[in-house]
Amino acid sequence: MAQPSSQAKAPGPLTLLRELEPYQRTAFLAAFLGWTLDAFDFFLVTFVVGRIADEFKMSIPTTAFAITIALMFRPLGALIFGMAADRWGRRRPLMFNIVFYSLMELLSAFAPNFTIFLVLRALYGIGMGGEWGVGAALALESLPTKARGLASGILQEGYATGYLLAAVAYYFVFPHLGWRGMFVVGVLPALLVLYIRFNVKESPVWEGGRRRPIGERGNLFRSIGKQPLLYLYAILLMTAFNFMSHGTQDLYPTFLQKQHGFGVGETSLITIIANVGAILGGTFFGYLSQNFGRKNSILVAVAFGALMVPVWVLSPSAPLLALGGFLMQFFVQGAWGVIPVHLNELSPGNVRGSFAGFTYQLGNLLSAGAAQIEAAFAQNFKLTDGGANYAQALSYIALIVFVSVFVLTAIGRERRGVELSWDNE
Repeated sequence: MAQPSSQAKAPGPLTLLRELEPYQRTAFLAAFLGWTLDAFDFFLVTFVVGRIADEFKMSIPTTAFAITIALMFRPLGALIFGMAADRWGRRRPLMFNIVFYSLMELLSAFAPNFTIFLVLRALYGIGMGGEWGVGAALALESLPTKARGLASGILQEGYATGYLLAAVAYYFVFPHLGWRGMFVVGVLPALLVLYIRFNVKESPVWEGGRRRPIGERGNLFRSIGKQPLLYLYAILLMTAFNFMSHGTQDLYPTFLQKQHGFGVGETSLITIIANVGAILGGTFFGYLSQNFGRKNSILVAVAFGALMVPVWVLSPSAPLLALGGFLMQFFVQGAWGVIPVHLNELSPGNVRGSFAGFTYQLGNLLSAGAAQIEAAFAQNFKLTDGGANYAQALSYIALIVFVSVFVLTAIGRERRGVELSWDNE
């Protein structure tokens, strides 16, 4: 097994960014934008669950299955596009992936009934599942070791940036074009393919292994047979992480709308503030992990996240809820900011295109019902007016999940600074 390199203290963030070569910057930007726009397309639906339920005459828990089914199909996308990336390079599968998920988003706008809408969200989930692992491998394999922590944090917060952009679209697009118009806007990520086609170089790590016959390049199933405990651990860790993320995000707009009666403006603003916190937290803890350690950074973020639960959902006013959302996502996504680099360092070298994405998205599958579970659980707690108490349900589930993430992270290993080579096992 390759050993981690020496842990010299990482320079400041601005120094790290200035020292990158042009090809490294373009590869990183492509991965960041791919994940940002993927998340943008995903989160559009979370703002309009109630509206879709009204149009198709479904309950909110039933309509929330549209979120669940997209998450359920993400592992299939990670498997398909990840294995393609290990065999034929990161660049081309990434381009095809972006076109595919953008098209499924556009078609969702024209769904004539709820069944067709679910089918399209499942197909969209395949596309969403393929982007993260391929994009992260392309970016991190192109960057120097000392820049990985910072890059990991910024890259992962493409997710929060996408959520923020979805909130902006909800504010500007929804009042004029309705929920279907928001999905039409979701086709815009396809334009990113032009940037990748003409500006982004292939991963140097994959280029170094391409001289091998295709049959001798990475094989995910062979790798699972060799290190089953590694895969099992990564899947369990990602299950807890995904439940933490989706459990604190996906139903939050519905909580604000249904329990507090907030309209488009307030819901959008609070969500935007929360995602500013997420972007700052992911970047901070990702950078911190380069010097403080991957596990230590995650454990600190998760512990503080648990402490934020009361202000996050039990605050009585919009300003306090905005503060709670900011702090909660600062720590939740702070922990997540370490995950791209942590998983890529744990990954066997010849299946890096598929390992991180596949284990991440299997965790998504196992936690796919987060929003639906929370919506159904909230029905067990009633407000004085008879409505569902989302705050109580969200707080109970969040605390359980924080404990789970903490324990799983603590018992695992880390390989901070390990060489991201093709042969690294």
